[in-house]
Amino acid sequence: MRRTIRKGAVIAAAVSALLLSACSGGTAEESPSTSAEETSSSATAEESESTESAPAETGEAGGLIAVITPSHSNVFFKAEADAAVAAAEALGYEAQSDSHDDDPNKQSELIDSAISNGAVAIVLDNAGADVTVGAVQKAKDAGIPVFLIDREINETGVAAAQIVANNSQGAGLVGESFAAAMEGEGEYIELLGRETDTNAAVRSDAYHAVIDQYAPMTMVAQETANWDQQEAFTKVQTLLQANPNVKGIIAGNDTMALGAVAAVDAAGLTGKVIVAGFDGSPDAVQAIKDGKMLATGLQPAVQIAELAVEQADSFIRTGETGQPEKQSIDCVLIDATNADRYTTFALED
Repeated sequence: MRRTIRKGAVIAAAVSALLLSACSGGTAEESPSTSAEETSSSATAEESESTESAPAETGEAGGLIAVITPSHSNVFFKAEADAAVAAAEALGYEAQSDSHDDDPNKQSELIDSAISNGAVAIVLDNAGADVTVGAVQKAKDAGIPVFLIDREINETGVAAAQIVANNSQGAGLVGESFAAAMEGEGEYIELLGRETDTNAAVRSDAYHAVIDQYAPMTMVAQETANWDQQEAFTKVQTLLQANPNVKGIIAGNDTMALGAVAAVDAAGLTGKVIVAGFDGSPDAVQAIKDGKMLATGLQPAVQIAELAVEQADSFIRTGETGQPEKQSIDCVLIDATNADRYTTFALED
């Protein structure tokens, strides 16, 4: 059985301070968006205000739930989309899954299509914290509640729910593991995600809340690779040539971390350069088993997608979700000690 992931490990005091700061209302991109996204990534369900948009009327389960995510070529987004569709169908709904490919215009078109097709709810992993606000408002105005997963928007009271992984907590765990493996010293590289994604900044801030406590650890390069494996591979190849004493690479997601793993391998440095990532993707966990990656922070993508559909069902039937708008689900560190218990974006007991 899949274990519900709700309790995170205790992380360094600096990360706790970061969480408190984020909860107070700061903005940054995991916060690829700015304030609201960073705030929500670190906020707990109890700290979030409950706001919900009411549909035209409530009633029986049934009808179309539109599931819109980034590209399914990324295993994380495919896993959440598949989980949302399966949960919707199990509850008696029709479900349609589409990808906006991180294009706000395409996202707007898909939301327009969901409205015209009479969708009863939309489950959305959005294309940008700021640019998505208007599209979600448009659906709300049409009487269609939107349930955001994975990424937040920089506005509250528009979506019926915003359910995200606790990126700050999870990245703090990865940062601790990375610093320990580096023995608190040496040169390292950081790969950042897409600037428009709130998660990029939240994860980076949490990494540094831990790593910056170790003065002998020196960041010699910080580059964005836009969540892309090939871009990460190319950049890390160049960076390793320019910085031959690099001891570690920490990436904002597993896709970039795997690009770094390939570049490290091509340079003949496997086992000499530590690589850590975030997401908990199957390929990253396999790299951990193979001794090519140190660790990853597991985002419970399947659980989050299922929660969104369950709350959509509740909202459709009763007019409320029974939960706060902002909801944060803790991550789990995956490393060599528990990789054998991993299943797709979850851990087995």
